[in-house]
Amino acid sequence: MTLLIQIMTLLGSVAMLMYGLKVMSEGLQKMAGSKMSNVLGTMTTNRFTGVLTGAAITAAVQSSTATTVMTVSFVSAGILSLSQAISVIMGANIGTTFTAWIMVLGGGSFDLRLVVYAMIVLAVTLILRKKNSNIGDFLIGLAFMLLGLTTLKINATEMHLDEIDAVRNFFIATSSWGYGSYFLYLLVGGILTFAVQSSAAIMAITMTLCSAHVLPIDMGISLVLGENIGTTITSNIVALSASVQARRAAMAHLVFNLFGVIWVLCVFRPFVSMICRLWNIDFEPGVPSDVSPDKLNAVLATFHTSFNVINTCILIGFVSLLEKLVMRIIPSQPEQRDTDSQLRFISGGPMSTAELSILQAWKEIQVFGVRTQRMIGMIHDLFNEQNSEEFTKIFTRVEKYEGISDRMEYEIAQYLNEVADGRLSEHSKHEVHKMLRIISELESVGDANYNISRYMKHKREANFKFTEEQTKNVEQMIYLVNAAHAKMVEALERVNISQDEFYEMTNMENEINNFRDELKNQNMQAITEHEYDYSVGVNYMDIVLELEKMADYIINVEEALYEHKHDK
Repeated sequence: MTLLIQIMTLLGSVAMLMYGLKVMSEGLQKMAGSKMSNVLGTMTTNRFTGVLTGAAITAAVQSSTATTVMTVSFVSAGILSLSQAISVIMGANIGTTFTAWIMVLGGGSFDLRLVVYAMIVLAVTLILRKKNSNIGDFLIGLAFMLLGLTTLKINATEMHLDEIDAVRNFFIATSSWGYGSYFLYLLVGGILTFAVQSSAAIMAITMTLCSAHVLPIDMGISLVLGENIGTTITSNIVALSASVQARRAAMAHLVFNLFGVIWVLCVFRPFVSMICRLWNIDFEPGVPSDVSPDKLNAVLATFHTSFNVINTCILIGFVSLLEKLVMRIIPSQPEQRDTDSQLRFISGGPMSTAELSILQAWKEIQVFGVRTQRMIGMIHDLFNEQNSEEFTKIFTRVEKYEGISDRMEYEIAQYLNEVADGRLSEHSKHEVHKMLRIISELESVGDANYNISRYMKHKREANFKFTEEQTKNVEQMIYLVNAAHAKMVEALERVNISQDEFYEMTNMENEINNFRDELKNQNMQAITEHEYDYSVGVNYMDIVLELEKMADYIINVEEALYEHKHDK
């Protein structure tokens, strides 16, 4: 029974550690919001600032995967080049080693439970008072992480793993094959990291086994190397359904870590011996070190950091070659030109943390706005096209884009609902609500364009002839709506709209409404005076009224953006 309790405590400690890291990361991101993404976009002027930026952001969000996914989206958007992204990914590998040092400092000989419980009291107070609740989330995440580490350390001591023959004999047997043992533990580390989706959890287990004097330090370091490979597998699998640039960035991450593992294995024992000497430890391959747990944990953290720093220093001068290599591994696919039916930024699913996922959704909404604007251009071409074959081609394109519009609304909404399931700040929850409203209005713009194309097709099939005045009025209406839509796209790209711009948009919408009313009166008078048939007048007004409806949907998007700006 005692053994069962100890095993459950071990598993619970690891789970608490993983949960604490996640909550702490989300709390930090709530405090920083989109500022981190702005930093990523502006502080990558060269490869060195890119490395520093990647390291800083990853240390802040405690997730190299989050940094990598965000970097990939910026590559797809053209904000970062692939070479800039590679430098950021290098920095992310350095930043992720910060987690190991937190474990070293939090898992030392001092019992942190008193500090942890005090943190929990403070965090719960902040959360319940709803003042500085983001700080409360960060503190409670940090508290759970430290509590998990402390419980893990105490439980490992109480289990006396070094006195259990089966455990000791297993590690002795698997540590006596020289480099074969290193490859075995490297493979195990990669598989475990991929399985639990947390290199931090595997690092904690590695530290626990080494500090319990059952796992030799060189085998523990082999596990750490495996963790570096395992953490890249997830991003490569996610990138399989993404763009070519996304797959290249993920592949660069894998190639970077594989190169590091290859060179460090060539000098493995001298390198490990050097790290051990820094902490006054005598290194003996394949033999557990009988020194304090604090020193053993520090050796693992030192190796993790020095390995990634040296690997970055080696490859930082060969970023262009690494870029060419991944482009050769993953070549372009020119036959896949029509990507309009695919989401560009969120096809891989939500990011590891909800706050940063909102950035991805905004980018997709901006693409949505541009695509609906293309439809207005198609409508204009359709109205003026005289050739039957070309008319059919344009109508088919409008029909296709209407289907794309429907799918985009559904997929973005589904994505936002998944994001909303995460731990969001109140502001971000409100932001998600605004985004859902915007995509609904954009989908309505797509529907309106399709309806207009159907009215134009009916006009052609019924052989209706518009007067010169009617033709000029429809073209003027299309011009006004297109101008309003262009303003909306500009605002979406900035995710911002000034008060003057909003008032300008309101005036444009009023101008469209007044023009519609004027055309309605003129149409009734023209029908009464038999200038054209009633059926022609109905078709004419169907087009005009649908264009006016489209303007209403556009101003609704502007209103949502204006409210979003003033909610900040």
